[in-house]
Amino acid sequence: MNCDAVIREISNYIDGELEPPMRQELEHHLHGCKFCSLTVDQTRLTVQLFCEEREVELPADVKSRLHEGLKKKLNAGG
Repeated sequence: MNCDAVIREISNYIDGELEPPMRQELEHHLHGCKFCSLTVDQTRLTVQLFCEEREVELPADVKSRLHEGLKKKLNAGG
């Protein structure tokens, strides 16, 4: 299995919908590939955050940059 195959199957893997042989092959790849392992972990955490539906407070600097970026986008289009 290569990285492209892992990316294609990431949703099925996280949802527990892969057949055992495919799951084992994917997990074998994850043990040797830091990029894919990190991608799966981050995707899993993102799904968990959305499922929990809890509000996440952004740091002030991030919030400020986001608002500035949105203002620029809106002003450029209007």
